[in-house]
Amino acid sequence: MTLENRITAEFTIPPELSDRRLDQAAAELMPEHSRSRLQGWIKTGVLTVNGKTYRPRDKVMLDDRLQLDAEHEAQVTWQAEKISLDIVYEDEHLLVINKPAGLVVHPAAGHADGTLVNALLHHAPEVENLPRAGIVHRLDKDTSGIMVVARSLVAHTSLVNQLQTRTMGREYEAVVVGTMTGGATVDEPIGRHPRERKKMAVVASGKPAVTHYRVLERFAAHTFIHCKLESGRTHQIRVHLAHRRHPLVGDQMYGGRLRLPKGSSEALREVLSGFQRQALHARKLTLEHPVSGETLSWEVFRPEDMDVLVHALRAHILERDANAF
Repeated sequence: MTLENRITAEFTIPPELSDRRLDQAAAELMPEHSRSRLQGWIKTGVLTVNGKTYRPRDKVMLDDRLQLDAEHEAQVTWQAEKISLDIVYEDEHLLVINKPAGLVVHPAAGHADGTLVNALLHHAPEVENLPRAGIVHRLDKDTSGIMVVARSLVAHTSLVNQLQTRTMGREYEAVVVGTMTGGATVDEPIGRHPRERKKMAVVASGKPAVTHYRVLERFAAHTFIHCKLESGRTHQIRVHLAHRRHPLVGDQMYGGRLRLPKGSSEALREVLSGFQRQALHARKLTLEHPVSGETLSWEVFRPEDMDVLVHALRAHILERDANAF
């Protein structure tokens, strides 16, 4: 918990964390804090084991008592920027936004400013005291849709736990290449691509990842689908669907060549060739409020570019069927 300018916590090592490194056990018990932050607390002696100072690599045993008493300090050094946010919901603990495609979530190489974090620091300055400025899950730069940000440490802890226990519901809409016969579940581990380090891939050594999808509408050479995540790996939907040979329309990293339906009109060709981002939209978010315990749910309609894409593919089907008579 947080008491004014201090962060305090106490844990007892459970059986599944016995004989683990202290920094690893601490990361499991306090996932709301970064590994580097936890290691710093261990090294400075504010995170102790049975009242004694340990090194990060020292082992902890069953029933050892971890105690934390640290000063609350700013966790980010990025600059606040006045960037417009499409706010769906907010209170003192949560901020739910509709992120547009093209907005980077975190400052990084090549994107030092103009990001969602810069906007958050302006709108809700208190997030500077939270790990990763309150960001608990991400949307890729070119993925649009709904996401939640923590505004308090209790909210951050709760949201991270809901993500880990898979009780937070995240639902997406996507347009993929190829005509699917029906819905299915992709249960394949995802990790770093063995040769192309900027990409992710289905690899045996990857982390567990589960994506459920069902068909919303079939077109001549594409399918409009609904996806629901059980896990949240980097590029998960994009990687899983490409693995099934149904990459997302417009996906520059995993999509391969442009595919045009037979007999495409000039209008459809223009829409498909001009769609230069992955056709993926976070449509719905469901979670438990970190303080009240109330189940909350929000939906945001797909943005104009995806709506135009769906309507163009639908129009092609109607035109094709009309010409068949």
